[in-house]
Amino acid sequence: MTPDYLPFHPSPKKPDYTPPPGAVDAHCHVFGPAAVFPFAPERKYTPCDAPKEQLFALRDHLGLSRNVIVQATCHGRDNAALVDALEASEGLARGVAIVGEDVSETDLKAMHAAGVRGVRFNFVKRLVDATPHEVFERIAAKVAALGWHIVVYFESQDLDEVAPLVRRLPGIVVVDHMGRPDVAQGVEGAGFAAFLRFMEENQDVWVKVSCPERLTLAGPPYDDVVPFAARLVDRFPDRVLWGTDWPHPNMKSHMPDDGALVDVIPRIAPTEALQRKLLIDNPMRLYWPEEGA
Repeated sequence: MTPDYLPFHPSPKKPDYTPPPGAVDAHCHVFGPAAVFPFAPERKYTPCDAPKEQLFALRDHLGLSRNVIVQATCHGRDNAALVDALEASEGLARGVAIVGEDVSETDLKAMHAAGVRGVRFNFVKRLVDATPHEVFERIAAKVAALGWHIVVYFESQDLDEVAPLVRRLPGIVVVDHMGRPDVAQGVEGAGFAAFLRFMEENQDVWVKVSCPERLTLAGPPYDDVVPFAARLVDRFPDRVLWGTDWPHPNMKSHMPDDGALVDVIPRIAPTEALQRKLLIDNPMRLYWPEEGA
Protein backbone atom coordinates (compact mmCIF):
# COMPACT_ATOMS: atom_id res chain seq x y z
CA MET A 1 0.00 0.00 0.00
CA THR A 2 1.65 3.23 -1.16
CA PRO A 3 1.38 6.24 1.18
CA ASP A 4 0.39 9.55 -0.38
CA TYR A 5 2.48 11.83 1.83
CA LEU A 6 6.06 12.05 3.06
CA PRO A 7 7.27 9.31 5.44
CA PHE A 8 8.27 10.37 8.95
CA HIS A 9 11.86 11.42 9.67
CA PRO A 10 14.01 8.25 9.80
CA SER A 11 16.56 9.48 12.36
CA PRO A 12 15.46 12.51 14.40
CA LYS A 13 18.13 14.32 16.37
CA LYS A 14 18.55 14.01 20.10
CA PRO A 15 16.95 17.22 21.39
CA ASP A 16 19.16 19.95 22.79
CA TYR A 17 16.39 20.65 25.30
CA THR A 18 15.94 18.00 27.99
CA PRO A 19 12.28 17.60 28.97
CA PRO A 20 11.57 17.21 32.69
CA PRO A 21 11.04 13.64 33.93
CA GLY A 22 7.44 12.64 33.38
CA ALA A 23 6.90 14.79 30.27
CA VAL A 24 3.95 13.80 28.07
CA ASP A 25 3.65 13.84 24.29
CA ALA A 26 -0.05 14.69 24.33
CA HIS A 27 -0.73 14.36 20.60
CA CYS A 28 0.63 11.53 18.47
CA HIS A 29 -0.72 8.67 16.38
CA VAL A 30 -0.26 5.02 15.47
CA PHE A 31 -0.98 3.87 11.92
CA GLY A 32 -1.31 0.21 11.13
CA PRO A 33 0.68 -1.72 10.28
CA ALA A 34 -1.89 -2.00 7.50
CA ALA A 35 -1.40 -5.76 7.20
CA VAL A 36 -2.67 -6.11 10.78
CA PHE A 37 -4.87 -3.03 11.22
CA PRO A 38 -6.28 -2.06 7.80
CA PHE A 39 -7.01 1.56 7.00
CA ALA A 40 -10.60 2.71 6.60
CA PRO A 41 -12.05 2.40 3.08
CA GLU A 42 -13.55 5.91 3.39
CA ARG A 43 -10.23 7.54 4.34
CA LYS A 44 -9.15 10.73 2.58
CA TYR A 45 -5.45 9.83 2.68
CA THR A 46 -3.27 6.73 2.99
CA PRO A 47 -0.49 6.95 5.59
CA CYS A 48 2.71 5.00 5.91
CA ASP A 49 2.85 2.33 8.60
CA ALA A 50 3.72 3.90 11.95
CA PRO A 51 3.32 1.16 14.55
CA LYS A 52 3.40 1.39 18.32
CA GLU A 53 6.95 0.05 18.58
CA GLN A 54 8.32 3.00 16.65
CA LEU A 55 6.21 5.47 18.61
CA PHE A 56 7.47 4.17 21.94
CA ALA A 57 11.07 4.11 20.70
CA LEU A 58 10.70 7.74 19.62
CA ARG A 59 9.24 8.67 23.02
CA ASP A 60 12.33 7.29 24.73
CA HIS A 61 14.74 8.87 22.21
CA LEU A 62 13.21 12.31 22.75
CA GLY A 63 13.40 12.04 26.53
CA LEU A 64 9.65 11.89 27.03
CA SER A 65 7.81 9.59 29.43
CA ARG A 66 4.22 9.14 28.24
CA ASN A 67 2.01 9.42 25.17
CA VAL A 68 -1.54 10.44 24.37
CA ILE A 69 -2.40 8.60 21.16
CA VAL A 70 -5.09 10.24 19.05
CA GLN A 71 -7.17 8.26 16.57
CA ALA A 72 -6.78 9.71 13.07
CA THR A 73 -9.30 9.68 10.25
CA CYS A 74 -7.32 7.16 8.17
CA HIS A 75 -8.46 4.44 10.61
CA GLY A 76 -11.98 5.85 10.86
CA ARG A 77 -14.05 4.43 13.71
CA ASP A 78 -12.01 1.24 13.94
CA ASN A 79 -9.96 1.94 17.06
CA ALA A 80 -8.23 -1.47 17.11
CA ALA A 81 -4.72 -0.14 16.41
CA LEU A 82 -5.17 2.54 19.08
CA VAL A 83 -6.40 0.06 21.70
CA ASP A 84 -3.60 -2.36 20.84
CA ALA A 85 -1.02 0.36 21.44
CA LEU A 86 -2.61 1.42 24.72
CA GLU A 87 -2.67 -2.15 26.01
CA ALA A 88 1.01 -2.56 25.11
CA SER A 89 2.06 0.68 26.80
CA GLU A 90 2.03 -0.64 30.37
CA GLY A 91 -0.02 2.36 31.49
CA LEU A 92 2.25 4.94 29.86
CA ALA A 93 -0.24 5.87 27.14
CA ARG A 94 -3.78 7.15 27.06
CA GLY A 95 -6.01 7.45 24.01
CA VAL A 96 -8.52 9.63 22.19
CA ALA A 97 -10.90 7.60 20.01
CA ILE A 98 -13.26 8.29 17.12
CA VAL A 99 -16.72 6.78 17.55
CA GLY A 100 -20.15 7.00 15.99
CA GLU A 101 -23.42 7.76 17.74
CA ASP A 102 -24.26 4.06 17.62
CA VAL A 103 -21.30 3.08 19.82
CA SER A 104 -22.42 0.79 22.62
CA GLU A 105 -21.89 1.25 26.33
CA THR A 106 -20.03 -2.07 26.34
CA ASP A 107 -17.59 -0.86 23.68
CA LEU A 108 -17.04 2.43 25.48
CA LYS A 109 -16.29 0.64 28.75
CA ALA A 110 -13.84 -1.67 26.99
CA MET A 111 -12.02 1.30 25.46
CA HIS A 112 -11.97 3.01 28.85
CA ALA A 113 -10.38 -0.06 30.40
CA ALA A 114 -7.69 0.05 27.69
CA GLY A 115 -6.93 3.70 28.44
CA VAL A 116 -9.16 5.81 26.18
CA ARG A 117 -10.12 9.08 27.88
CA GLY A 118 -11.66 11.16 25.12
CA VAL A 119 -13.26 11.30 21.68
CA ARG A 120 -12.27 13.43 18.71
CA PHE A 121 -14.62 15.44 16.54
CA ASN A 122 -13.07 16.51 13.22
CA PHE A 123 -14.38 19.53 11.31
CA VAL A 124 -11.55 19.91 8.78
CA LYS A 125 -13.44 19.75 5.51
CA ARG A 126 -10.61 18.29 3.43
CA LEU A 127 -10.33 15.35 5.85
CA VAL A 128 -13.91 14.41 6.69
CA ASP A 129 -17.43 14.70 5.37
CA ALA A 130 -19.83 17.00 7.21
CA THR A 131 -21.66 15.59 10.25
CA PRO A 132 -24.71 17.25 11.85
CA HIS A 133 -23.82 18.86 15.17
CA GLU A 134 -26.64 16.96 16.85
CA VAL A 135 -24.73 13.73 16.23
CA PHE A 136 -21.70 15.08 18.06
CA GLU A 137 -23.90 16.16 20.96
CA ARG A 138 -25.37 12.68 21.28
CA ILE A 139 -21.89 11.14 21.29
CA ALA A 140 -20.71 13.66 23.90
CA ALA A 141 -23.64 12.75 26.16
CA LYS A 142 -22.68 9.07 25.98
CA VAL A 143 -19.01 9.56 26.84
CA ALA A 144 -19.65 12.14 29.57
CA ALA A 145 -20.76 9.30 31.85
CA LEU A 146 -17.20 7.95 31.72
CA GLY A 147 -15.66 11.34 32.45
CA TRP A 148 -14.15 11.61 28.98
CA HIS A 149 -13.36 14.92 27.34
CA ILE A 150 -13.83 16.04 23.73
CA VAL A 151 -11.07 16.93 21.27
CA VAL A 152 -12.06 19.17 18.37
CA TYR A 153 -10.08 19.79 15.18
CA PHE A 154 -11.01 22.72 12.98
CA GLU A 155 -9.40 25.49 10.94
CA SER A 156 -9.42 29.13 12.04
CA GLN A 157 -11.92 30.26 9.40
CA ASP A 158 -14.45 27.79 10.81
CA LEU A 159 -14.32 29.00 14.44
CA ASP A 160 -17.65 30.85 14.23
CA GLU A 161 -19.31 27.70 12.87
CA VAL A 162 -17.87 25.37 15.52
CA ALA A 163 -17.95 27.64 18.59
CA PRO A 164 -21.70 27.29 19.35
CA LEU A 165 -21.37 23.51 19.41
CA VAL A 166 -18.29 23.66 21.64
CA ARG A 167 -20.19 25.79 24.15
CA ARG A 168 -22.94 23.16 24.32
CA LEU A 169 -20.61 20.20 24.90
CA PRO A 170 -20.25 18.91 28.46
CA GLY A 171 -16.95 19.04 30.33
CA ILE A 172 -13.51 19.86 28.97
CA VAL A 173 -13.03 20.46 25.25
CA VAL A 174 -9.48 20.43 23.82
CA VAL A 175 -8.74 22.30 20.58
CA ASP A 176 -6.14 20.69 18.33
CA HIS A 177 -3.17 22.62 16.94
CA MET A 178 -4.05 26.11 18.22
CA GLY A 179 -7.21 26.14 16.11
CA ARG A 180 -4.98 26.26 13.03
CA PRO A 181 -4.42 30.04 12.93
CA ASP A 182 -3.58 31.81 9.68
CA VAL A 183 0.07 32.58 10.40
CA ALA A 184 0.17 35.07 7.54
CA GLN A 185 -2.08 37.40 9.59
CA GLY A 186 0.46 37.51 12.42
CA VAL A 187 -0.06 36.98 16.11
CA GLU A 188 -1.90 40.31 16.39
CA GLY A 189 -4.26 39.48 13.51
CA ALA A 190 -8.04 39.43 13.78
CA GLY A 191 -8.32 35.66 13.40
CA PHE A 192 -6.06 34.81 16.31
CA ALA A 193 -7.60 37.59 18.42
CA ALA A 194 -10.97 35.91 17.92
CA PHE A 195 -9.53 32.59 19.09
CA LEU A 196 -8.02 34.21 22.19
CA ARG A 197 -11.43 35.71 23.03
CA PHE A 198 -13.01 32.30 22.54
CA MET A 199 -10.53 30.83 25.04
CA GLU A 200 -11.16 33.67 27.51
CA GLU A 201 -14.93 33.24 27.31
CA ASN A 202 -14.93 29.44 27.66
CA GLN A 203 -13.00 28.33 30.72
CA ASP A 204 -13.48 24.62 29.98
CA VAL A 205 -11.68 24.93 26.63
CA TRP A 206 -8.04 23.80 26.48
CA VAL A 207 -5.66 24.01 23.52
CA LYS A 208 -2.74 22.05 22.09
CA VAL A 209 0.20 24.30 21.21
CA SER A 210 1.37 21.79 18.65
CA CYS A 211 2.18 21.46 14.95
CA PRO A 212 4.36 24.44 14.03
CA GLU A 213 5.45 22.35 11.03
CA ARG A 214 1.84 22.25 9.83
CA LEU A 215 1.17 25.96 10.28
CA THR A 216 4.43 27.57 9.21
CA LEU A 217 5.00 29.62 6.09
CA ALA A 218 8.71 30.16 6.79
CA GLY A 219 9.69 26.56 7.59
CA PRO A 220 12.06 25.38 10.34
CA PRO A 221 12.85 26.61 12.96
CA TYR A 222 9.25 27.89 12.84
CA ASP A 223 9.94 31.46 13.96
CA ASP A 224 6.62 32.57 12.48
CA VAL A 225 4.58 30.10 14.59
CA VAL A 226 6.39 30.35 17.94
CA PRO A 227 4.69 33.66 18.93
CA PHE A 228 1.23 32.08 18.61
CA ALA A 229 2.09 29.16 20.89
CA ALA A 230 3.97 31.39 23.33
CA ARG A 231 0.95 33.71 23.61
CA LEU A 232 -1.35 30.79 24.45
CA VAL A 233 1.04 29.34 27.04
CA ASP A 234 1.39 32.76 28.67
CA ARG A 235 -2.34 33.51 28.71
CA PHE A 236 -3.67 30.04 29.57
CA PRO A 237 -0.88 28.17 31.40
CA ASP A 238 -3.27 25.71 33.07
CA ARG A 239 -5.10 24.82 29.84
CA VAL A 240 -2.32 24.07 27.36
CA LEU A 241 -0.95 20.75 26.09
CA TRP A 242 1.94 19.92 23.76
CA GLY A 243 2.54 17.05 21.34
CA THR A 244 4.72 15.97 18.44
CA ASP A 245 1.90 14.92 16.06
CA TRP A 246 4.15 12.02 15.01
CA PRO A 247 4.16 10.58 12.33
CA HIS A 248 2.91 13.86 10.83
CA PRO A 249 0.26 12.68 8.35
CA ASN A 250 -0.42 14.72 5.23
CA MET A 251 2.85 16.66 5.40
CA LYS A 252 3.91 17.35 1.83
CA SER A 253 6.20 20.40 2.02
CA HIS A 254 8.73 19.01 4.50
CA MET A 255 8.90 16.31 7.17
CA PRO A 256 9.90 17.72 10.56
CA ASP A 257 12.68 16.42 12.74
CA ASP A 258 10.95 15.45 15.99
CA GLY A 259 14.05 16.32 17.99
CA ALA A 260 13.87 19.85 16.59
CA LEU A 261 10.19 20.02 17.55
CA VAL A 262 11.12 19.25 21.16
CA ASP A 263 13.63 22.10 20.99
CA VAL A 264 10.73 24.49 20.32
CA ILE A 265 9.33 23.83 23.82
CA PRO A 266 11.54 26.30 25.78
CA ARG A 267 10.81 28.96 23.14
CA ILE A 268 7.06 28.76 23.80
CA ALA A 269 7.28 27.96 27.54
CA PRO A 270 10.36 29.90 28.67
CA THR A 271 10.34 29.07 32.40
CA GLU A 272 10.62 25.76 34.22
CA ALA A 273 7.24 26.41 35.84
CA LEU A 274 5.52 26.88 32.48
CA GLN A 275 7.28 23.84 31.04
CA ARG A 276 6.09 21.70 33.93
CA LYS A 277 2.48 22.84 33.47
CA LEU A 278 2.62 22.26 29.71
CA LEU A 279 4.37 18.89 29.75
CA ILE A 280 3.39 17.28 33.07
CA ASP A 281 0.77 18.94 35.27
CA ASN A 282 -1.87 19.63 32.62
CA PRO A 283 -1.72 16.32 30.70
CA MET A 284 -1.52 14.32 33.92
CA ARG A 285 -4.57 16.13 35.31
CA LEU A 286 -6.53 15.38 32.15
CA TYR A 287 -5.36 11.84 31.31
CA TRP A 288 -4.00 10.31 34.54
CA PRO A 289 -6.00 12.08 37.29
CA GLU A 290 -5.85 8.97 39.43
CA GLU A 291 -2.13 9.57 39.94
CA GLY A 292 -2.84 12.85 41.65
CA ALA A 293 -0.57 15.08 39.57
